[in-house]
This record gives sequence, C-alpha cells and structure tokens, in this order.
Amino acid sequence: MAVVRVRQHVNPLSQKYQQSVTPPAWNEAYADLSRPLHLDVGCGRGHFLVAMAQQYPDWNFLGLEIREPLVVQANTWRQELGLDNLHFIFCNANQSLNSLLITLPAQCLQRVTIQFPDPWFKKRHQKRRVVQPRLVQDLATYLSPEGVVLLQSDVEAVAIAMCDRFREHPAFVQQGTDWLPTNPLPVPTEREQSTLAKGEPVYRAVFVKQS
Repeated sequence: MAVVRVRQHVNPLSQKYQQSVTPPAWNEAYADLSRPLHLDVGCGRGHFLVAMAQQYPDWNFLGLEIREPLVVQANTWRQELGLDNLHFIFCNANQSLNSLLITLPAQCLQRVTIQFPDPWFKKRHQKRRVVQPRLVQDLATYLSPEGVVLLQSDVEAVAIAMCDRFREHPAFVQQGTDWLPTNPLPVPTEREQSTLAKGEPVYRAVFVKQS
C-alpha cells in the first residue's frame, strides 16, 4: 500500500470544513444495509477499519475523516480488496454526522469508536477537538439502544475530556469507573500499537446508550 503524506492536523473550524456532506447512495456503498453498522470517527488512514471489515463480514463499517487525501487512499484500498461492507467519507464529523446518520436505516448504528483524536493541547484550541456536545447529541439520537461507544487516547487529559462530554449526556452510561486495561476490540490502531510499544499507557473507556 502506497502511503500518501498529508498534514498531521487540520483545523475543523476553518471555513472549508463547515459544509455538511451529501450522503452517498448507501445501497451502492454497502452490499447489505441490514447489517449492523460500526462508525469510526476520525479514521485516519483506515487501516483499523480495513482489518475490522475483513474480520467481521457480517458488519458494515463507516469511517469519517477530515483529511481528504487519506479518504481517497482508503477507498482505493477498499476497492482493491473488494470489501463491500466498508466505506470512507471525507467530512467534518461535527458538521455532517446528523445528515449522514439520518439517511441510514433506523437503529443500524450499533458501535462507535473515537480513537486517538487530535489532542489540541492549547486551551484556546480545545474547541477544535472532535468530541463536542453536538457530536455526542447526534450519537445519542442515532445509536441503537445498548449500542456502545469506545473512546481511546494516549493523552489522559483528552480521554478525561471525552468521557466528561459523554457523562454529561443522560443517554450514556460508562461501563465501570476505571480505565479499561485492554482494548475490547481485536484490532488495535497504529497509534495504539506504537504507544504500547513504547511502554506508555492508553486511556480507554466504553459508554453504553441507554434503552
């Protein structure tokens, strides 16, 4: 797989990312729309979802990413591998999530992952972080009852901030009170692998949508 070099960070508040994306023809994106859907917000190069789609052909997978060259590359890999249960979309998730999910079959969304998002350390930049009240509300609206949200970061402050956003919403309840010691999913992201290889911690939490 050839690797496309892109900017590491993109400002989601810049004007070019404020338009809501037009949903694709879902029946063309997926061979079977009745499968449960796993949404990965900020999917990066898409390696995690490619592996998941191969391991779980009875699920559909959707990756959202704000860096367009990565989405073009990921969809090329998807086509080359012939994966009819996987699709990638270039968009700002906070602007486009509602318009995308409202056009999908009701309650098909059963799992969401938000993994190692851009930390935006400076206080004045934290409004650029992906987990904002608007995104949490959209997930509360469309995630199926008992659906799960997995949050991961290698920056504890970012993980805490993400968890706080979900705790603030009455639709979500955290599983347990401590950080999860291991990833509940069988496929680690590249960032998770590199973090663990350096002996550094990963901060993980799972939230469940109340029925």
